[in-house]
Amino acid sequence: MTTAASLPTPAHQLSTTSTPSTTTPSNDRNFQGLPIPRGPVTASLSFYAPPEDGSRPHNYVEPPTDGRPQRNFGSAWHSVTLSDLRGQETNFNLDDNAFDTLSNIPSAEHDFTSESRIKEVYYPEVEALLLDRIPGAKRVLLFDHTIRRSNPDAPRAPVTRVHIDQTPSSAAARVRHHLPLEADTLLQGRYRIINVWRPLNRGPVMGHPLAVADSATVRDEDLVGVEHRYPDRVGETAAVQFDEGQRWYYWSGMTGDERLLLKCFDSDEGVGGRGRVPHTAFVDPRTPEGAVGRESIEVRALVFG
Repeated sequence: MTTAASLPTPAHQLSTTSTPSTTTPSNDRNFQGLPIPRGPVTASLSFYAPPEDGSRPHNYVEPPTDGRPQRNFGSAWHSVTLSDLRGQETNFNLDDNAFDTLSNIPSAEHDFTSESRIKEVYYPEVEALLLDRIPGAKRVLLFDHTIRRSNPDAPRAPVTRVHIDQTPSSAAARVRHHLPLEADTLLQGRYRIINVWRPLNRGPVMGHPLAVADSATVRDEDLVGVEHRYPDRVGETAAVQFDEGQRWYYWSGMTGDERLLLKCFDSDEGVGGRGRVPHTAFVDPRTPEGAVGRESIEVRALVFG
């Protein structure tokens, strides 16, 4: 692995429209008739670079209106080899690696354009999925979701920076924020924060796929707490410094009936994967020109038990 001198320049332009082709989709091509990149790939990922003035790193959830930058820390781009999870999905799990893959998951929600319908239809599906698939889970609270689309008008675009959504202190604060009357009791047992990530594209993901690191290969000293400043409160996320020992993966051609479970925190310190998974969107240099841009939803959950 070598350090990249600057931001990567995509070798393709992602289309924001879906123009069907007469080509029949297969395991190797999408509905546009474009080849789906598969197998290992080397790509440039954005890791943490500390603030030049030595101050504590911070990030504003909403861009400041007074001219201040949204974050005060920089990026260190490194060329990383990512292995393909396709075909080796059963080799990974939440306890050992802090991520897991699920296939053939049905859903009654298809449009993902109505916030109320997402909460009425999709949220119960996610809650049932976690209770069914997470060993030991006894209770689930879904506390928010984010939809990301690869087009200039989208409120949220794919995040091309290696990060973890929660730290131990912010995870405990989440429990107190959402369940204040029960927090003292709940914090005495096992609690986890798990993101359920899925694409919304018609057909497989082509642009800006999601990369994940095997948490067991990520040292605690690689992680840096970052103040996550909301308009009404301050949380904390983790930025990630590059290390040669990290092992990175992506799941080629993810489809709408597949789910990536991303564990951002686990109060059980005995699990092998240490309970946190760095992740980021990335530019796959093999993505064909004109491929439809990635659309996705991630639902964040507190899982107790």
